[in-house]
Amino acid sequence: MIYIKQHITENGIILAMCDSDLIGKVLEEGNILIDLKDYSEFYIGTLSSEPEADSSINKDKLWSVNVIGRSSVSVALSKGIIEKEHVKTVKGVPYANAFKFKEH
Repeated sequence: MIYIKQHITENGIILAMCDSDLIGKVLEEGNILIDLKDYSEFYIGTLSSEPEADSSINKDKLWSVNVIGRSSVSVALSKGIIEKEHVKTVKGVPYANAFKFKEH
């Protein structure tokens, strides 16, 4: 299962997706630290299956994306909101961030 939370901003939606089994954990490796314990509220929103998560994402309205976990990354890749070469791992857990920049 995947937690999905949309944070509405003036620039667009910040999408947070996290595999539910990772909530409450702190993943640290080298200089990478992902704190899903103290910052769990950023991710905890609607609990969804992969197909539900996939259908709930509107790629065109996204401003940035924070994705962590195998299922979450899989959905984000299938929706085209992140690219495979940008996926990294910490303690064997895949994660990715994506940002959209405005043209001036």
